[in-house]
Amino acid sequence: MSRLESLQSRLQMYLDCEIAILEGAQSYQIGAKQLNRANLSHIRIMIEYLEKEIAQEESKIAGKGRNRTVGVIPRDF
Repeated sequence: MSRLESLQSRLQMYLDCEIAILEGAQSYQIGAKQLNRANLSHIRIMIEYLEKEIAQEESKIAGKGRNRTVGVIPRDF
């Protein structure tokens, strides 16, 4: 599984968790972590974080990452 696929999978789990809480579920479990209604803000923060990570990963794949070098011209002064 690639990093992008892993991030997308995690994002989907958090989105499902958010929906379950908004529909009235008192708690939701991801792996060993129990999330309660009080953690809705944490879930939303993680959703935003994962969306940013996915966007960065997609930019890297498309060759538009932050550290892309277009060209270098050596100069001897």
